[in-house]
Amino acid sequence: MNNFFATPEGGWGDGSVHLTTVGIAIVIAVIALLLIVAAIVRHKNATHKSALTTKQLVYSAVAIALAVVCSMIKLFDMPMGGSVTLLSMLFIVLIAYWYGPYVGIMTAVAYGLVQFVLEPIFYTIPQMLLDYPLAFGALGLAGFFNKKKWGLQIGYIAGVIGRFVFATISGVVFFAAYAPEGMSPLAYSAGYQASYLVPEAIITLIIICIPPVSHALAEVRKRAVEA
Repeated sequence: MNNFFATPEGGWGDGSVHLTTVGIAIVIAVIALLLIVAAIVRHKNATHKSALTTKQLVYSAVAIALAVVCSMIKLFDMPMGGSVTLLSMLFIVLIAYWYGPYVGIMTAVAYGLVQFVLEPIFYTIPQMLLDYPLAFGALGLAGFFNKKKWGLQIGYIAGVIGRFVFATISGVVFFAAYAPEGMSPLAYSAGYQASYLVPEAIITLIIICIPPVSHALAEVRKRAVEA
């Protein structure tokens, strides 16, 4: 890695690096590429149910925007990354729940890249992939439960577990040195990730199970999926 893509002045003071303007432009280009691929797939499958419609693209973009705004409302911030936010993961999970895993995972990966652009500091490319497109992309797994009873709740839990798994792997592989002496890196990483993902998940699940909220989400889903 050189100063063309990233600079060693990462801002964390511990060997991290920071994307340069060119690096940020490349990531934005990747996000744009995702949208182009989605549009191509939509065009080729225009007669099939799997087609990605204009409405789905619009709702996905709005969900990403809302998720980004809510991710900035932090109820609790962890010292080494991660925070308890105000329902930020829910908006991405909703897209997966409404439109299935294909649209959900694509939207979730794009959201992960947007989060990376907002704070483009990382240690290595594999660590960045695990913590951003893969970890956030796992929220799209909620789409596999969109036809189940209590599918939103089950899908949300599945998505959070997916994010937890990728974030934990990143912690074990790249942040084991931060584990207290004598403590397993796996236990340390799992405990660290759970300390912010579990509280947010509990808060979100409680909120979406409140009858008025549940009914409102059901009405929005009807509008989102109607032809």
